[in-house]
Amino acid sequence: MDSRVNDTPSGTTNSTIPRKTRGRLLGTVIAIAALLALGWLVWHLTRPKPEGGPGGAGGPGGPGGRGAPTTTVGFGTAERVDLPVTLEAIGTVTSAATVTVRPQVSGVFREILFTEGQLVKAGQVMAVIDPSQFEMALMQATGQRQRDEAQLENAKLTLQRYRTLLAQDSIARQDVDTQAALVRQLEGTVLADRAAEGTAKLNLGYSKVVAPISGRVGLRSVDVGNVIGPNDANGIAVITQVSPIDVQFAIPQDRVPEVQEGLRQAGAMQVSALDRSRATVLGEGRFRALDNQVDTQTGTVRAKARFDNQDGALFPSQFVNVKMMLRTISGAIVVPVNALRHSSNGDYVYVLNQKERTVAQRKVQRGQATADRVQIVSGLEAGERVITEGADRLKDGDKVSLPGERPGAGAGGGGRRQGERRRGAGSAGAPEGAPAVAAPEGARPAAPAESTGPANRANSSVPGAAPAATAPATPR
Repeated sequence: MDSRVNDTPSGTTNSTIPRKTRGRLLGTVIAIAALLALGWLVWHLTRPKPEGGPGGAGGPGGPGGRGAPTTTVGFGTAERVDLPVTLEAIGTVTSAATVTVRPQVSGVFREILFTEGQLVKAGQVMAVIDPSQFEMALMQATGQRQRDEAQLENAKLTLQRYRTLLAQDSIARQDVDTQAALVRQLEGTVLADRAAEGTAKLNLGYSKVVAPISGRVGLRSVDVGNVIGPNDANGIAVITQVSPIDVQFAIPQDRVPEVQEGLRQAGAMQVSALDRSRATVLGEGRFRALDNQVDTQTGTVRAKARFDNQDGALFPSQFVNVKMMLRTISGAIVVPVNALRHSSNGDYVYVLNQKERTVAQRKVQRGQATADRVQIVSGLEAGERVITEGADRLKDGDKVSLPGERPGAGAGGGGRRQGERRRGAGSAGAPEGAPAVAAPEGARPAAPAESTGPANRANSSVPGAAPAATAPATPR
């Protein structure tokens, strides 16, 4: 009896454990199966359906009989033009001449005859130094010269008398020679006096400070009443020549031969200076000079162009974009720059067959390029159309759609869909499978079946309206 009591719980426990294990395994299997079914459903709904297959876009069950979607692309035309070859760089406007105006004599700054920022011409009086001391020095030099000239004139008369007496043998030759030496001495003194007088005149003239060059005056460095001189570092003001004006820029050493060849063929090459946005031309000038050595740090050669700058659009130390015309390639075949593609095998383009709406990959050789166009040296003819947009999604032989067309719409597919829409509109409300009845020409379309009220009866009396079709009564 005791053994039966003990065996019963033991048996119950042993049978319960396998049942729980089987339940867990069954739940795991069901979860895995559900995940697999969900994944298959997602794959089935998102996978591309094959063209022409059952239930696909082109199959019997597909809507409208369309094929697989095509890529909508943009295209451009290869043109034959005269392509300008230019060189672009960043340049700095530099003055053709910059002068610090300093007085050549020392004195008190008495008067200012210019305005800061004014345009002055060469030789124009800009300032005046007190001339009193220079006038006195000139008077003194003039008096000294006149005194020495009088002595010289007296010595010459004495020498002439001595020579007359010598001819009469009334005087010794030594006295004549002494007098002749005195005359030559006084002639030298008069010459020195004339030089001193000229220096005094120059100093008096230097009391008026004039502009050495034509240009624009900067800010004044000294005020009236100060003592100024030639050794003042800042001077009175700085004049910067602005017309003509130069632009300095750097040319890559690889393009120096092109510049030299252009100079030999065309002489002075045309250079344009543009603003920061490259939208406005600030001036047109000519190439002036090329430096004689390459900068080893940048690998460039400095160059200079000169501009008339009559309107003052170029300002010293201004940064500008330089565009220099090197030469012109006549009859070059060019395409939009975004039509050219690159690969490990070289450059290529996609050529459009507009009739068949297909593209063909064609290898080309590129040449010179501008900001928006690139030259095709070989591999393309003028008039051919190349893909400019959407080429990254294409392969050789792919079908494409042009802007304004529905992707994948062929000549027949579009007509079928339009015919279906027309047939659907004309057979609205007809039972499935019933033939569509064409309405007579000039007849108005019948009112919908829902419009069976008084309004419909009123409309039926309108002159020229088509009579409503009456279905035969069906016996009950």
